[in-house]
Amino acid sequence: MVDYAWSHAVVSDETHKTITETCDFKSNDTWSNEDCSEAVDEVLKQYKEIDIFSLYTPLCIADTASSDDKSLLQVMMKRKSNMMPRILGGFDPCLDGYANAFYNKLDVQKALHVSDGHHLRNWSICNLNIFDGWADSKPSVLPIYQKLIAGGVRIWVYSGDTDGRVPVLSTRYSISALGLPVTKAWRPWYHEKQVSGWFQEYEGLTFATFRGAGHAVPCFKPSSSLAFFSAFLQGESPTSSR
Repeated sequence: MVDYAWSHAVVSDETHKTITETCDFKSNDTWSNEDCSEAVDEVLKQYKEIDIFSLYTPLCIADTASSDDKSLLQVMMKRKSNMMPRILGGFDPCLDGYANAFYNKLDVQKALHVSDGHHLRNWSICNLNIFDGWADSKPSVLPIYQKLIAGGVRIWVYSGDTDGRVPVLSTRYSISALGLPVTKAWRPWYHEKQVSGWFQEYEGLTFATFRGAGHAVPCFKPSSSLAFFSAFLQGESPTSSR
């Protein structure tokens, strides 16, 4: 994550150098190093100014919009209609806000059988109580990948190349750590005659990037995502020619 932030000009050379020289992320003791901790805080501070999940799309600024320039999120919160307004034809940075409002409607909760229709239950995109209480979360998925590969299970791993939270660089570092033999070299894959990303095939695993996509890839590239997943289900490689 830090290397990606530096390589995409989110943080300074000095911050990156401090983290490289003082942090050891394999050890929990690294946070007791004041220089390391402050440098990591600087990375997070800079990421708060943009959307870490999608570096190049606008933030949802519903909370700061003026009364004369209300966002769709604000309009949606106050309207009585059952229809949900949305931006047509592209990624909407306020999508989480729409979901939060929608799933906290009494009639929606009743329809989903999570409420009796009289008592509203609080729903949120990220439930930190569940997150913090998740005791059996694995520190790494790599041993799981190794087990699945040994069992003959096909694995495709993909990353949107504008995702700063689970960046493509981190995914590449992780796959490299598996030490898998390369069966087909790095090359572009295409959708509708345009480069949608790049991919490389290993023994038991295929890694692909999505060009211009953030964290939730299908939200940014729905058409190429469908083509990509269809190729997987059909037992084929991503399309490697125009």
